[in-house]
Amino acid sequence: MKRVTHSAALFGLALSACSDGGVPPYSNPPAFTEAGIETDYYGKCFGRDVTPAQTHTVTDQELVKEEILAPDGSVLEPAVYQTVTNQQIIRERREVLFEVVCPSEMNSGFIASVQRALAARGFYQAPITGVMDETTTAAVRLYQRQQTGVDSPLLSVDAAKVLGLVALTPTDLGM
Repeated sequence: MKRVTHSAALFGLALSACSDGGVPPYSNPPAFTEAGIETDYYGKCFGRDVTPAQTHTVTDQELVKEEILAPDGSVLEPAVYQTVTNQQIIRERREVLFEVVCPSEMNSGFIASVQRALAARGFYQAPITGVMDETTTAAVRLYQRQQTGVDSPLLSVDAAKVLGLVALTPTDLGM
């Protein structure tokens, strides 16, 4: 599979060029413009999501030396315990490659539609600007985390389909 990595700077520049004249270009690009997007041979775009391992810390008291009792049952020497702390991995670290909406499709009209769709579902409460700013990327991340488990500011094609922003394929329709 042939892959091409888009430059984050070029992507940020392209997005700022798509905004209307009243919105200044990014001085601090949002996280999604820094994320790597790969394009396959067929022109589909893919983003990476790395989910860190989830661990649980368990602290136990282990017996080092048992208590010593006198013949009458009284304690001559109390038991000695040691605190032992161990971490258990609940979920392994995982890296997921998922299809995302390509940068070339992320114009101000599309981003405004994303904002409206997220607002209609209660995930976005800011003005509709058509700019993929921090508020929008946070809403995309929250929506995707709850809907698909993908914790990324990159808009997945699956999430865009559910939001009604990307056409369903015949496979999606069971054909």
